[in-house]
Amino acid sequence: MDSRTWFDSSAQWLRTLLPAVNGRLDVPALGEWDVRALLGHTCRAFITVERYLSAGADAPPNTQPDLDSAEDYFRAAAASLSDPQRVTQRGNDAGRDLGDDPAASAEAMILRVCSLVARTPDHAIVMTPVGAMQLDAYLPTRAFELTVHGIDLAVVTKQQVPEHLHQNISSAIALSSLIATPEQSLRLLRTITGREELPPDFTII
Repeated sequence: MDSRTWFDSSAQWLRTLLPAVNGRLDVPALGEWDVRALLGHTCRAFITVERYLSAGADAPPNTQPDLDSAEDYFRAAAASLSDPQRVTQRGNDAGRDLGDDPAASAEAMILRVCSLVARTPDHAIVMTPVGAMQLDAYLPTRAFELTVHGIDLAVVTKQQVPEHLHQNISSAIALSSLIATPEQSLRLLRTITGREELPPDFTII
């Protein structure tokens, strides 16, 4: 699945989950987040695309990418952006910023950013906090987030994950295997083949 298809299909699936969200905003969702904060964190996938493309447009002419792939981004981000307390706070802040009608705010954001992506060339520069990237290399990082947290939202709001999303899930699993360290890859393989169990706090990102 190419990066644009993965991003857009995950975004459109998130739209289908939104009608069930507003009545469950205070329900515990993931870690310290309630549904509002989880939705806010999920919507950061769109906020960052918009913000980083804008910064890329202001970059000096002929700016070259510092990072070439989604796995490069995740490795760099893990070293500087993954402080759990800051991640939690950003989610809470983003949820609060969705206002009185989070579902409507999220839908407007999805439509706006998907339209922006559709009219922006693959080679456009996005300026992320860990370096410049081309849009087509950055989009899988956002599609991954939308896939993972879309499933989180579906589970907590008791909605089904449709069969057509399995291709997105396969793409997320494939990217996970590229992000994982050799030791993590070994543990993942042994777990999915029934050899051992992962600890509760295991994560590759």
